[in-house]
Amino acid sequence: MKIVLIANASASSVTARTRVVIQKALSADHDVELKETARRGHATRIAKGAAAEGADLVAVLGGDGTLNEAANGVVGTQTALAPLPGGSTNVFARTLGLPDDPIHATAVTLEALESQSIRSIGLGSANERYFLFHCGVGYDAAVVAEVEKRGQLKRWAGHSLFAFAAIDTWMRHYDRKQPHFTVDYGDGSPITDGYFTIALNTDPYTYLGNQPFSVAPEATLERPMSVVTVRSLSAFRLGSLALSALRSDDGVTTGRGVDVRSDVRDVTVRSDTPFPYQLDGDYLGDVTSMQLSWEPDALRLVVPDGRHVPRPTDIL
Repeated sequence: MKIVLIANASASSVTARTRVVIQKALSADHDVELKETARRGHATRIAKGAAAEGADLVAVLGGDGTLNEAANGVVGTQTALAPLPGGSTNVFARTLGLPDDPIHATAVTLEALESQSIRSIGLGSANERYFLFHCGVGYDAAVVAEVEKRGQLKRWAGHSLFAFAAIDTWMRHYDRKQPHFTVDYGDGSPITDGYFTIALNTDPYTYLGNQPFSVAPEATLERPMSVVTVRSLSAFRLGSLALSALRSDDGVTTGRGVDVRSDVRDVTVRSDTPFPYQLDGDYLGDVTSMQLSWEPDALRLVVPDGRHVPRPTDIL
């Protein structure tokens, strides 16, 4: 198998030793070429080139942002994607059942390749850019934007930085008094008072340490998106939502100040003033209109079978 290994040297868990060990492990039975990212968007160009040159697999050693870029490079092609967690949270890799240690995850991935455990999955898209696990609009994206302003701390502070940014954004950087956008499902009853919306392609939304933050348990790679719109930013409302996501098997449900929809294929978010958005944890700027859609069988993905998780020493 021809494999292009994309590595983001700036990611939290990526070291020179990790890159060497993983490349050596993959090269035992496959033709492997290592390419390192140098700037934002670089992983998409590398992945597109790999697909154009007939690579069977693009493996990504990095965080969710690098993985998202690579996915957008191979979507719609016969080149498969394999995540190797190297970031601070690694939401998508952990959702698939991969261990958080990248060397350990490589062993699991090699086992999946040996058993040909590759399948097509559906993806969400926001203004024609794909996302693997979620798109956040409004307050959620404003928090991510504040985190990225402190990018040097992200590698070391991790979840503590996100918690600080969430509070700081709520207190100082986001209007909690006026709705920011309208969410229109085309059913004649748009939600006109959105403060933030999350479109989910998988669940959980994220992890707090080892604890999954489960917003929409029904969101899976086999079904269209789940979309949650929060219509109030009161401390009570946000606290209730957080407790539901952390403690309830049902995640967040429709109620006062919250609208939850399942199996959504298309939805439009619009406003007279720009609102921020993020995809898979990367802030992408502000827009006044966004078309969210779900596309089945958009990407070929290496999926661990979950029957055996080798130890890291198994591939050394």
